[in-house]
Amino acid sequence: MANRPFIIALLLLLIFFCSCDNSGKIKKEKKGQKIVYRLKWLFNASTAGDLWAKEKGIFQKKGLNVILKEGGAEQDAIEEIELGRASFGVASSDQVLRAVSKGADVLVLAQIFQINPLQWIFIKERTKINKEHPAEDLKRLTIGITYGGNDEAIFFALARRLGLDHEKLNIYAITYDYTPFWQGKVNLWPCYRNTQGIFLSKKIQAMGEEPDFFDPSKYGINFVANSLITSKKFAKAHPKLIEKFKDAVLEGWKQALNKKNINELAHMLQKYDKALPIETIKEQIKETRKLVAPYGLEQIGVIQRNAWLETEKEMYRQRLIKKHVNIDTILQTKGEDKWQ
Repeated sequence: MANRPFIIALLLLLIFFCSCDNSGKIKKEKKGQKIVYRLKWLFNASTAGDLWAKEKGIFQKKGLNVILKEGGAEQDAIEEIELGRASFGVASSDQVLRAVSKGADVLVLAQIFQINPLQWIFIKERTKINKEHPAEDLKRLTIGITYGGNDEAIFFALARRLGLDHEKLNIYAITYDYTPFWQGKVNLWPCYRNTQGIFLSKKIQAMGEEPDFFDPSKYGINFVANSLITSKKFAKAHPKLIEKFKDAVLEGWKQALNKKNINELAHMLQKYDKALPIETIKEQIKETRKLVAPYGLEQIGVIQRNAWLETEKEMYRQRLIKKHVNIDTILQTKGEDKWQ
């Protein structure tokens, strides 16, 4: 029986691998197990519901031990989910579609923003735009674009809708330095209406000038913004967990955007940006409510399938994705299990 220790060790090893999925992760959910949730951007009004769910104990009440991590230019929630560094994340439709078209495993659980916050800010005294018929004005203006960002897909779709060839327009590749905007080298600067838009508006007003916004949705461009995501593989392995997590996130947003909680939420957000005045944060919250809950708090999280179809179609036309993505296979919508 000299080989007995070897046989026992082999059996134990087999038992371990049988309890794991193909990535080597334990399939069974452990009580109190840490769940990493990677956001798309920094802690601000655009992450209000997530922060509220964490700080008010909503995750904890669901039995979830959630680690909330900020996003940013160097953080990709989809990549982290694929690498097993996160179980849930937030991503915009252009990020999801680019990744899925390349073979990534992504499942959209809820759509946080019902209206895309991406708009272009401009200074009215310096930039004249006929918003009813903007095509001719856009030909002479310089438009800021973040190549590889969702503003690239949105603006090129807008140009196409207006009958313009974006390759003939004056496009300026921007970074996070606003200097070209203040210097007048760039007339239209992309920003999120509910966060940067409020901050930039305040600064423009402080200079004695008036801000205005150029909104693509006014011309029928309705790309989907931030959505709650996981992977299909994780969802199939943990169906109860993903429902509890989604419910907690949506409850967090419903409570956070309740008008009676605006003061508490504003002070909560100020902890993450102490230099931002409370009144400015309150304006950001009010603008965020218009984008996340335009149809009421109970409609938060609803997935707009038609908007996803439009986004996919336009990105394919622009060759931002090389092949079509079957939208129904990546959306978890009520009464449909096509993603499985």
